[in-house]
Amino acid sequence: GENKHRTVVEDGARLGSDTILVAPVRVGRRSYTAAGSVVTSDVPAGALAVSRAPQRNILGWVARRRPGARPVAEIRAEEGG
Repeated sequence: GENKHRTVVEDGARLGSDTILVAPVRVGRRSYTAAGSVVTSDVPAGALAVSRAPQRNILGWVARRRPGARPVAEIRAEEGG
């Protein structure tokens, strides 16, 4: 696009593995981001940015959304459960 949005990582900042920075953001001096975080707003100097939602499991999703997928009962039987 025409508009360029910058992301700035200041001196001493540390990014956890698999961190995603969504521009425009600034990661302040000596701040940290937690692994797997999606950073969408500025991180103040010396702060820790953590962005995670609790895991939720959607039961039956595969059977409803993936036609032709093997039934769960069949998979469990193979696994001995």
